[in-house]
Amino acid sequence: MEDATTRVVGAEHAGQRLDKALAALLGESRAHVQRLIDAGLVTVDGEPANKSMKPETGQTITIGTPAPVVVAPPPEVPVRWEDEHLAVVAKPADLVVHAGAGVRGPTLVDALLAQGMTLAPGEDPERPGIVHRLDRGTSGLVVVAKTPEAMLALKAMFRVHDVDRAYWALVEGLPDPAEASIDAPIVRSPRNRTTFTTGDGGRDAITHYRVETYHPVTDTTELEVTLETGRTHQVRVHMRAVGRPVAGDIAYAANTVLSRRLRLERQALHAKRLSFAHPITDEGVEVTEPLPDDLELARQRAAG
Repeated sequence: MEDATTRVVGAEHAGQRLDKALAALLGESRAHVQRLIDAGLVTVDGEPANKSMKPETGQTITIGTPAPVVVAPPPEVPVRWEDEHLAVVAKPADLVVHAGAGVRGPTLVDALLAQGMTLAPGEDPERPGIVHRLDRGTSGLVVVAKTPEAMLALKAMFRVHDVDRAYWALVEGLPDPAEASIDAPIVRSPRNRTTFTTGDGGRDAITHYRVETYHPVTDTTELEVTLETGRTHQVRVHMRAVGRPVAGDIAYAANTVLSRRLRLERQALHAKRLSFAHPITDEGVEVTEPLPDDLELARQRAAG
């Protein structure tokens, strides 16, 4: 192994489990040593090692150097509207808005900072400028704050629903009626803690939808969806609750055969419009965003 470290087993460590002996020899935690062994980076006298083996006095343990972790640069995020107070940006799919537990790779915050945008500090240092979010697999428009004044004002506007948010969604089947509101509290699923469901004890959530186009060939429908509240996964949870899951949304019971037919690798959900009164200048701001290529192609396939 290149750039390898070697240690010779002395009498004091002979007969111990390899992970315990090597942790003592290296001055590292046992968990760290176990990860090295599991990665195949440790040999004993040239033979692959396992953590439960017990080396003997005089044997040589060789520890290879892990390959460096290559961190992908954040993607370029288009800015659709901007002044000194705030910006409206188009988040691509498969990009998390901000860092958090279990998040790996670049985030929307990383991308905007890398582009030189100033973001207002918030209560959480990992969420500068963030006043609302989109799910990782949802594309579309997000407004971010660049100054503390805009941050406070935008958060207040979202709390009282003074920001108009419209989504394009492709759902399975034809909703009936063609225009309706879904008023159902949303609670974390007791079966899968990464998803949500409707039920007693949840947070109030109201979603409005309107049928735009029905595609009989694939039995799918394009909807315009607007939100009165902004709960995590709200559109996805509510559409599943009425038996019309968002196409491609496997986490919420979407049909896998249809997903493959439409070549969807994520939920067919896109934040297409943001409209609000500028919190500092009172200027009217309205931004629209067309469907990205993958959803436009899925829409065409749905139409047959």
